[in-house]
This record gives sequence, C-alpha cells and structure tokens, in this order.
Amino acid sequence: MNPRFNSSAGHGNTSVTWSYWLVLSLGIPQLAINLVSEVCNCSVILTIISARHQHKPISTLFGSLALSDLLSSSSSFWIALLFIQEPEETIFGSEELLYGYTILGISILSTVYNLMAIGVERYLTVADSLRARCTICHWQTGLAATGSWLLAGLFGGLPLMGWNCLDRDEASSALYRPLCIDYLVFVTIPNCVLTFACLLVTYVAIIVILKRQKCIIAAQGHVSPRYKVAEARVARKSVIIWIMTVVSYSPFFSGVLWDAPDHTLLAELHINVYIFRNLAAIMITLNSLVNPIVYTHRLGKSGISLTCPVNNNIHLQAIKNS
Repeated sequence: MNPRFNSSAGHGNTSVTWSYWLVLSLGIPQLAINLVSEVCNCSVILTIISARHQHKPISTLFGSLALSDLLSSSSSFWIALLFIQEPEETIFGSEELLYGYTILGISILSTVYNLMAIGVERYLTVADSLRARCTICHWQTGLAATGSWLLAGLFGGLPLMGWNCLDRDEASSALYRPLCIDYLVFVTIPNCVLTFACLLVTYVAIIVILKRQKCIIAAQGHVSPRYKVAEARVARKSVIIWIMTVVSYSPFFSGVLWDAPDHTLLAELHINVYIFRNLAAIMITLNSLVNPIVYTHRLGKSGISLTCPVNNNIHLQAIKNS
C-alpha cells in the first residue's frame, strides 16, 4: 500500500494521502461491525423461520427487515474489503465498486421501506384496538414486504441499468464514484425525507392513541399501573426508533447534500472528506446492527395486552402484537 495514490490514466491526480494505519483504522471497525450485524440478522431470520407456528403478520416485516439488513451488512463488508485492498479505487471508482454500491443501495432502500411499513403496521394495529380487533393479515404484510423489495430493486438498480458515471467524470459524485450525483440526489433526498416524516408521524400517532385510551379508561375508574408501564415502554421505544434512524442516516444525507454542487476536481478535496464518507458508512452499518435488537424486542413477556371494559361493551387493548 503506497503512502500516496495517483489516479490511473484519464483521471488526473489527487492530493489525498492514505496512510497504512489510517486505512486500517477505518476499514477494520467497519468489517467487525458488519460481521456482528450479519450474525444478529441471521439469528433473527432463523428464529422467525423456526417458529412458524408462532408467526404473526408483523413477523413477515421483521424478517424482511432482517434480510435487508443482512444484505446491507454483506455488501458493506465487500466495499470495506475493497477499501482496505485498494483505497484509491473508492475515490476514482471502478466497475467492481459500482456493483457493490448498487447492492448496498438496494439493501438500504429496502431497509427504509420496511421501516416505514413496520411503522404503518404498528399504527394500524394500535388504532384498530379501539374496535377491539386487528385487521392486519399475513397477506397484507407479505404484500408490503414484497412491494418494499420491488421498489428498492427498481430505484437501487438504476446504476446497473445505465445511470452511472463510469465514463463521465464531470457528472460523477465526488464521494461515491462511479455513481452520478444527480442519481444520488434523486434517490436519497426524497427517500430520507419520506422515511423520517413517516416514522415520526406514525409513532407520534401511536403515543397519542395510547394516551387517549388511557384517558378513556381513567374516566371509567379503571386506571391500571400495567397500562402506564406499557404506554411508557411504547413511547420510549418509538423515540429510540426515530432517533436511531435520524442519527444513522443523517451523515450520509448530509454528505449527498454537500456533494450536490460541483466537487468533481479531486485535487481540491481533502482526505477528511473521505474519512467522513467512511464514517457515514459505519453509521449505516450500525443501524443494520441495532435494527434487529430494537424491532424484535417484545414489550413484556408475551406482548402486553390490557383489556378494560368501557361503556360495558367495548374492550380497549393497550398494545397488540408488540
């Protein structure tokens, strides 16, 4: 590994200096996090498959999310290996890196679509408890998971369909060559904004519904300490989910916004820019690691289900299938 890398013919020179220890200090932690994430998500998938008799509709979305995170960790592991072996290729781009970025993009898009589907499913389930029944079926969650993967494959696979900058340096992203910056803007900004807004609205709505239910129960003189505990857990989990998503994807989102203006002159870029790029990738990997922990952790021993008579004929459930 040379202390300073020059581009191949046609690329020009870069002032970026990669030291041996800098490359390892960025690459090794990402490899380790990816491996742990792969183990965790494999465990989730195997657990869901082995417990078919206990399957609930939400399990389909959890399994789809775990599969997305597994693919994200695997592709990120591949990209980290490419970075350790040839760090200059992650600056100038290559066909191999294009395949890695495309697979990673599909997995990330599938992850965010599955996150939104889970948020909507949780909202519909809790809202439906006002009528003491749950209308979410297996085929509905299966359709949502399938739709998430189809959309992710459509948008994430565009670079392999021709929307790439392998031969067009003037339109290429400075951080993620050979991807085109207009493609990154097209995919990143709408999806990030939609994901953050969707998760915020759905989980805030869940908290509001639970507080409304608690007020109705309190008016009937049936205040239960277990209900308060359940409500607090749902609120805490909802806040963690939203903050975790924002923190994990904000660095990548900020990088794309920074990259949107013209930064095609590699000689003008400092190495700190690429260090930030690698740290943003590590944050996305951490999200793939934390997702199976947060989303598969049940609120209570068997999913807290509180039933209280209201108006003599309506039963309100605090949480269903959580």
